[in-house]
Amino acid sequence: MKNIKNTKKISVIKKVFIKLCRKLGYEIIDQNKFEIPTLNKKITDDLSLLGYNSINLPLGEIKITRKVKALDIIIRTCTSVTMLTQNKKRLFEQEKIEYTLRTIHSLLNSVKLNSQLQNININFKIIDHNSADQCLMKIENIFKSFNTKYSLINLDVEKFKKKINPINERGDKVTSNQMSNMANIYQSLIEAKKSKDLIYFVEDDYIHNKNSINEMIFTYERIASQLDREIILCPTDYPYLYAKADVSQILLGHKCHWRKVNETLCTFLTSKLMIEKYWNKYISMCEKEHAPFEKPMHEIYEKELCISPIPSLAIHLTNINSIFGLSPNVDWKKTWDENKV
Repeated sequence: MKNIKNTKKISVIKKVFIKLCRKLGYEIIDQNKFEIPTLNKKITDDLSLLGYNSINLPLGEIKITRKVKALDIIIRTCTSVTMLTQNKKRLFEQEKIEYTLRTIHSLLNSVKLNSQLQNININFKIIDHNSADQCLMKIENIFKSFNTKYSLINLDVEKFKKKINPINERGDKVTSNQMSNMANIYQSLIEAKKSKDLIYFVEDDYIHNKNSINEMIFTYERIASQLDREIILCPTDYPYLYAKADVSQILLGHKCHWRKVNETLCTFLTSKLMIEKYWNKYISMCEKEHAPFEKPMHEIYEKELCISPIPSLAIHLTNINSIFGLSPNVDWKKTWDENKV
């Protein structure tokens, strides 16, 4: 006679076991169904909980001890200048305002992607230099379309001119465009001192993937908790990072691999604590044009961990041949098209 299994009894026992595991803080993995019954999620779902834990299979769970409370996204805009230090045309060969609009759109889109990000206080600030009123109106319309508030600061370059050395480290005269750029960075650092936690400094020619902000916030919590220290994140996998055969340290982020880097440009994410710790270094970058410009930041990276993602989370839209531009092995045409305003 064929035996009939009592599936109802097994189901009840399974439910009791799952509840017990939840209370004890354990997770169950059903490798047959590719599910985690204790979380009611599939293994391929986002398993981490912002401010609580970071789960990456098969490495397990990391308890978050460094919780992100807030994020200020400070965007430095200047739609009147096509390229700061080059005469070549940018990738896609559009007017500067187009890159600015798509940068802002990509950031807003990325913030809205994950509902967990609504649990932290995210503020947008625009520090603008010399953009036409019609350009500023276009920027405002993007924020309105996302129903998101922002603050606009019209940069007063004269306020900073006396603080900027007119002769750079190479012995040349600092250009007016570079001087306004240094003033804008100076103003953004002043704004950073008003922040409550993390600050993301962004130039207006970086278009982001949909998962960029989500990945950076979750990764910051994960790695800062692991190492018990503040860190710096650069969102871009620059081509110049492959020009030298440097030995690097690879870390596992939220959904990406991240590697230790010793150089970045001026788009990066870090904490208010880090800005205050190295205030004089950051400000020195605004008071004298170094060679390279970001030299004071690179000196910080000799003491602090700075990481960038593989693959890239954002594209720096310079000329296609620039070593500071197009990140490798990513479909950036798709990212560009997705952020059309």
